[in-house]
Order: sequence, then structure tokens, then C-alpha cells
Amino acid sequence: MTADLVYLVAGGALLVAVVVPELLGRWAISTPIVLVAVGVAIGLTPLPDELPLDPQDNRAVIEHVTELTVLVALMGVGLALDRPLDPRRWSSWRSWSPTWRLLAITMPCCIAGTALLGWWAGLAPAAALLLGAVLAPTDPVLASDVQVAGPQTDEHEVSETDEVRFTLTSEAGINDGLAFPFVYAAILTATTGSVTGWWLEWVSVYLVLKVVVGVGVGVAAGWLLARIAFRSPSRALRVAERGESLLAVAALVTAYGLGEMAGGYGFLSVFACAMTFRSAERRHDYHAAMHEVVERLERLLTLLVLLVLGIALSRGLLDALDWRGIAIGTGLLLVLRPLAGWIALAAWPRPKDEVGGATPAERWAMAFFGVRGVGSIYYLAYAGGHAPGVASDWLWSTVAFTVVASVVVHGVLATPVMARLSR
Repeated sequence: MTADLVYLVAGGALLVAVVVPELLGRWAISTPIVLVAVGVAIGLTPLPDELPLDPQDNRAVIEHVTELTVLVALMGVGLALDRPLDPRRWSSWRSWSPTWRLLAITMPCCIAGTALLGWWAGLAPAAALLLGAVLAPTDPVLASDVQVAGPQTDEHEVSETDEVRFTLTSEAGINDGLAFPFVYAAILTATTGSVTGWWLEWVSVYLVLKVVVGVGVGVAAGWLLARIAFRSPSRALRVAERGESLLAVAALVTAYGLGEMAGGYGFLSVFACAMTFRSAERRHDYHAAMHEVVERLERLLTLLVLLVLGIALSRGLLDALDWRGIAIGTGLLLVLRPLAGWIALAAWPRPKDEVGGATPAERWAMAFFGVRGVGSIYYLAYAGGHAPGVASDWLWSTVAFTVVASVVVHGVLATPVMARLSR
């Protein structure tokens, strides 16, 4: 009976995933909102009590499923970005100015601010830091309504919202990997104690070395795969000519494995691999074909995660939530992120007529739409496996509430705000 019910629920959920995006095209409501709501409704039905929904008992499964979901999303984001990043040209770096500002200023401010709120709420230093770290990265999975739609292989007219979409997409692609050093800082605090015993190792290894290695491995993997796919002397290896788009999946798995084995951050390796691959033959239609495969896989994984999240919400995931968790989640989404984002983007901004420039309205949109999602769930599960006890039920409830609140608030506002910017 349980297996039959799983098939029924999965089939109905897939139907929802296929039909809902088109139905909601003109409404200010996003697909993630509907999927979470469907999950909640399913959770209210008389399901078997032995369903594996407790995050503490099923931490490893949650970690690996959300890890794969984020990896697929990062590959899609890297392939979708049209604006090149040439390390040899200062003008290219400057065209990414809003992204660097959100990463270098807004993200650390959100980590520090959320950690202080957690400390104020009575958390131990390690748990408070972990709360700030897991809620810091914006999400490449649930932010599709405010991100670029996909790779443009033809010359196209730039719309008013392109700068907003590009900045939010590139920020989400990079900061999912940059959150790792701060998660490790929380783990080290919980497992080794005093900061004086590990701060030097943390700066040199976790903050610098693993980032450099992750990016370097990703660039090398992307360059090699692009050489094979587009310019190999052997026709059998020039998969771009045949349009074999499954190379996208092979690339993300290979880049992640190489990055992790080399001691770097695999998330950064996947994003760097996708960006480097895209830089080769930038106008080739093969990029769009690869992105389509990744997008479909991402949609299926997101469907699974959101449905399970919705079911868990109505089956006890929020039991430990109190007013402190609600205050921290809403404070981060409505005050801390928008304020830190505005401060980062408003100081000495680039002129609007230059690439990387934005109007005040666009800067407010970039500052506000810091969507929290699957990445936060992954980091919390990851930390729970490396520092048992630090990921308490209260942290799970608070993170789950923040993710769902972000899905609702940002999902409702994304369509009207982006439409207004376009006008």
C-alpha cells in the first residue's frame, strides 16, 4: 500500500510540475509556492507513520539529495550566464561589479547579522555562527523567477531587467560555494573550541586554498571538456556537432568529483566549469541544448525536495519553532538582506549606461531578492554530519521557516516587481 501511494503521489506531483508553470505565467505566484502547498496538503492526509521525514534521523539522505539539486542548479546557472568574465581584462571584472559587491559586502554582513541574532536568541557561538552561515547563500534552485532564463545564442535586445537577473543569477552561482568556509568555521568552533587554536588554518586552508583549488579545477575541467566537445581532431569526440547534451551531466559530476578530490570546494568547481565551457564558442546552439537537459533534471529534483519539505512542514518539522526563529527569519529576509544589499550596491555605483550599472529601482530589486532555499538545507545537513549535536531541532525549524517564508514572499513579489522594472 505504501509503494502504491508513493507512485500515486509522485505521478500527481509530476503532473503538477509540468502544468503549473504555464498556468501561473500571468499570476503573482510561483511554482515553488504551489509545490510546497501540495506537499503540506499531502502531509495532512493519513500517511504511514514510518515515512522518513525526521531531519535528524534522515540527515544523510537529505544531505545527498539537496547536494545533487544544488550541483545541477549551479551547472545550469553557469551555462545560462551570457556576460563573459575575462580574468585578463579589468573592464570585464568591472562589468560584474554588482555581483562582487553582494559577495564581498552583503554576504558577510548577513552572516554576521544572523549570527548575532542567533546569539541574542540564546544559541551557543557555534550554533549561532552555523545559523548565519547556512542562511547566508542565496539559492540558484528556487530563484528562477528573478534569474536569467537561459543562454542566449543569438544577438538580442537587452531589457531593463537583464542587469537585475544577471546579478542575482551570478551571485547565487558563486555564493553557494563561498558559504562553505563559514560553515567550516562553525564546525571547528563546535568540535575544537577556542578560535585561537584554528583561525590560522581556517584562513589559509578553508578560506583561501580550497576556494582557489575549487575554481582552478573547475576552469581546467571546463577548458578540457570544451576542447574535446568543440575542437577535438576526432569527429567521434566532437559531441557538440551531434548535439549530445548529456555532456552537461557528465561535466558537472566530473568537475565536482575532481574538485573535491583535489581538496577544493566542488560547488565552485561546477560553476567555474560551466562558465569556462560556455566561454568556448559562446554563440553555439549546443549551450542551449545542454542547459535544457540540466533545467529538466533540476525541475525534477526541485519537485522532490519541495514536496518532501511541504510534507515535513505538516508532520512536525516546525514543532521546535518559536518567536525567536520567526523573528530571525523575517528579520533576515525583510531587513538584514535588503539593507546590506542596498549599502553594498549604492556606494559609488557604476553609471546606468555602462555594463554593470543599475538604476536605484534595480539596485533595490537586487538587494531585496536574496532567495533562501535548498542550499541552506544542504549546509545544515552537512554540518550535522560533521559536528553531531550542533544542528538542533530548533535550527532545523528556523531554517525551514526561513526557506518557506522566502519562497512565499519572494515568489509572490517576483512577477510584479520584474514586470514593473521592464516597463
